[in-house]
Amino acid sequence: MGIITFIVVGLIAGFLARALVPGKDAMGILPTILLGIVGSFVGGLLAVVFTDREFNEFSAAGLIGSIIGAIVALLIYRQVRGRV
Repeated sequence: MGIITFIVVGLIAGFLARALVPGKDAMGILPTILLGIVGSFVGGLLAVVFTDREFNEFSAAGLIGSIIGAIVALLIYRQVRGRV
């Protein structure tokens, strides 16, 4: 059940991150899911660093953290891609 959770949350977070950040990204569904999964890890890391609570991706704060993490990951991806 854990991998399915990562895929569903990753898809939601990746899609919302791409929708919220202006600009064109030629990504399919798999890169969007991977973006969201990376965002979940980044959001979880930020939650652990800035709070003393455990990260739960199924809470509202967990989903928001995943989206924020996916936005951060998308912006970093754009910067790295632009330099190559």
